Amino acid sequence: MKKFGLLLGLFAFLFVIQVNAQSESGAVITFKEKSVDFGDIVQGQKVSHTFELTNTGESPLVISNVAATCGCTVPSWPKEPVAPGASAEIQVSFNSAGKMGKQNSVVRIYSNASEPIEKVSLISNVLPKTK
Repeated sequence: MKKFGLLLGLFAFLFVIQVNAQSESGAVITFKEKSVDFGDIVQGQKVSHTFELTNTGESPLVISNVAATCGCTVPSWPKEPVAPGASAEIQVSFNSAGKMGKQNSVVRIYSNASEPIEKVSLISNVLPKTK
């Protein structure tokens, strides 16, 4: 029974090493920044930001989808693979119409990177329009 436990432990150890080796040799997303805070904005104002990313991995990065938490936030992203060492941009726009107070618009980036789901966000505090 001890031999079985030792064999199982060895197998688990080798599996972890193999998974780490695969993830390090794949695509890796590195963002210049993951969030931007616009501070106070007036209701109805639109703000946008371009998130810069670099593929710091060893394989091409393929972004399969970029999804926002609501229809008030619209992302656009590169449809072509990002080569190792190359950079790309994800443009995100937020429309504050109908919103009030603190807003944290989260955008999820789905890819083949070692971390398959990354998040970026636009933060703002929406104030009422003054007449």
